[in-house]
Amino acid sequence: MDRLRGVTATLCLLLVCAHLNAQVIEFESNGLHYLTATRNGLTIMFAPLPSTVREYAVMQVSVSNGSDRTWVIRPEDFRFERADGIVLQAVPARTVVNQMIDKANRNDVVRLVSTYEASLYGFGRIQSTNGYEQRRQAAQAELGSIKLKAAAAASAIAFVETKLAPGQSTDGAVFYPTDGKPLGPGRLIVRAADSLFVFDAADAPAAGKLLRR
Repeated sequence: MDRLRGVTATLCLLLVCAHLNAQVIEFESNGLHYLTATRNGLTIMFAPLPSTVREYAVMQVSVSNGSDRTWVIRPEDFRFERADGIVLQAVPARTVVNQMIDKANRNDVVRLVSTYEASLYGFGRIQSTNGYEQRRQAAQAELGSIKLKAAAAASAIAFVETKLAPGQSTDGAVFYPTDGKPLGPGRLIVRAADSLFVFDAADAPAAGKLLRR
């Protein structure tokens, strides 16, 4: 937790740089390639995760609100347009949770949790006020000493619809139905904060660049 508390200054610096440069910031963290951009005070960071779960490709997303307005962010705001023209819409968190209840086994959950935590805690550039860490602690509190069930793990990891007040941030995994295949090259399009974010991403975890709009 001390590591997470210590990244606030770094995040502020990123926000200032993104605002001044009005361009994407690219960086490597724990083997993943992140892209980040800021529009209307809202900063979005993302990186595709190397693991797939069941029929889903997974993307780690962090959102921070540095504006003076409250914004609502949903997983459905994240659309991925593949190079072959196929458009993938991120599914709501409840869909992922229900899928985990119906089909996931313990290995699926362990692999997803391990991959996501490795990306999150190796990230070191954002301190979420209501993200995965808070949801994980809530799930553990509800289940006591019992191991996290698939649904609880999925609900803690999945990016959920969130109302971000000024100064708040969140993180989570966004799930795309791909029949268990990687996302591949394409464009991530996000409509948020009255703005259009368009990222041009190469094969995960290779580098990409932001298409200005």
